[in-house]
Formats: sequence, C-alpha cells, structure tokens
Amino acid sequence: MELGNLFPALLRGLRFIARHGQWCLILGLLLGLLLPALAKFLKPHLPVVIAALLFVSAFRIGPQAAFGGMKGMGTTVVIVLIYQIGAPLTAIFICEQLDVISTLPALALILVLSAPSITGSPNIAALMGHNPSAAFRLVLAGTAMFPLTVMPVLLFLPVVGTASGVLESAFKLTLLVFGVAGVAFLLRHAVGRKLAPERIQQIDGISAILLGIAVIGMMSEAGPLMLGSPKIFLAWLAFAFLVNVVAQILAWAGPGRMVASRDRAGVGIVAGSRNIALYLIALPGSITDTLLAFIGCYQFPMFMTPLLMRWLYRRRP
Repeated sequence: MELGNLFPALLRGLRFIARHGQWCLILGLLLGLLLPALAKFLKPHLPVVIAALLFVSAFRIGPQAAFGGMKGMGTTVVIVLIYQIGAPLTAIFICEQLDVISTLPALALILVLSAPSITGSPNIAALMGHNPSAAFRLVLAGTAMFPLTVMPVLLFLPVVGTASGVLESAFKLTLLVFGVAGVAFLLRHAVGRKLAPERIQQIDGISAILLGIAVIGMMSEAGPLMLGSPKIFLAWLAFAFLVNVVAQILAWAGPGRMVASRDRAGVGIVAGSRNIALYLIALPGSITDTLLAFIGCYQFPMFMTPLLMRWLYRRRP
C-alpha cells in the first residue's frame, strides 16, 4: 500500500473498530487471561493508558457537553453522594446486621461501592452508542469528591485502619484527572465546538483500542488465579458479576426524573464500573493482597458491559 493511501486506510480501520468496539474488550479479557506475561508487562504502563483514555474521552465530549450547566452538575453531585457514601454505608449496615462485616466478600463489596468511577466509563458508554457526557461528569465529580466521601466509610470500617494512604492517592488521582481533562478541553476548544460524525467514530475507535490494552494489563492477577485455583477464581468471578449487574440495574431503575433519559445509560454504567484498583496503592498490603483475586475478577463485568448489559440500556426508563 502506498504511503499516501495508508492514512485514509487507518481512519477507515478506526471507524470499523468503533462499530465493533465491544469485541476489543472481550479480546483484551481473553489475552489477559491466556497471556499472563503480556498482562504483567502492560500492568506498569496502566497509568499512561488510563490517562490517554481520559484525554480521548474529554476531547470527544468537549467542555460544554461535559459540564452541562450548573443544573447538570448539581444532579451529578447528588448522584456521587448516593453512590460513594449512601451505597457503601447501607452495605456496612446490612453486613453488620448479618454479622458478616469481617468477611472478605463484605470488605470487597464496601470498597467497590465507595470507589469513584473508572476513567473508562464514558468510553464504554460511547461504545454502546449512548451519550457519554453524564458518565464523564460523574468521573470528574466522583474523583474530586473521593477524598471527602471516603472518610465516613473508613470511619465505619475499622478493618481498613489508617486513611492517610487513601487520601494521598485520592488527591493524586484528582490532580491527574483534572489535569488531563483540562488539556483535552483546551485542545477541543482550539479545534472547534462540533466534530463531524466520522471524526467521532474515529475517536471511538481509538478509545476501543486503549480500553482493550487497559483490560489486558488489569488481568495480570486473574490469569494465574484461574490456572492455579479455578474454584476460587470462579467464586470471586460470580460475586463480581452479581455486584456489578445488580448495581447497574438499581441505578438504571432508581433515579426517576432526576436523570434525563439520554443520561440513564451513563449513570448506570458508572454505578457498576468502580475504580477499586485505586485501593491497591492506598491501603496496606495486608488488606489488598487478600482482595487481588476479586479486583482481577471485577474487570470482567466492567469491561463486558457493552455485551452483558445491552439488553438493559435498550429499554425505555
């Protein structure tokens, strides 16, 4: 192929990938399981990949659609408070009443519900053909508010111990998210407010590729577990799917008139797609080492959402 024809071919390839983006995620899950050496190679580079995902998402959406006015941000803050304080505190209360608060599944559930959204949630919403703006607002607000929302959860979860590591990591994550998004917004402002549909498809193709790479790196612990302890792997995998799917269904059905119909999918995706991996760099190793299996398994329902939950988001609220 001549060099002059290469670039148009690449752009057509990106549009093709965008139309079938969910399969990039499935391919990433399979490669992460079957090629543990590749997963371990990519794991140290995950921060760069995640930052690139956030940049692409912010550029695609643009500042005006992302913030959606003060009314949109007010609703976003309320949802963050429900997701990151209300849900985990409710889970703590129920687990205490059932006398299972000290078990690993209870700890995993509470930490998932208290975590902010993964930065790839808007990308997943876009791959499913839904408006990514609400998910992006929740990523920004949830990350910014995490140092505050996590405090009451930690106070009622004594097994976690000190909160200093969590807060330090949360502040670093906040600076990263807003720094990358700010640069993307500036670039989008320079390019123009509106993007042609084919450009949006090309951007979605790039997002699908980056999501696939991120999935491979996040599977670095799940592959060895599946091969070494398949029963434990399957038990954690079933629990991960249960938590994720129930969270999405409740979020889709619950907001009522508080969330516009076009934003329901993004709000639901964020409810299940939580950045529990944040705790790997925030909590003591004595705690996180016991949760590595769950953290690895939780990547499956998150990144299988475009296939797993399409039946839900096709329905009218």
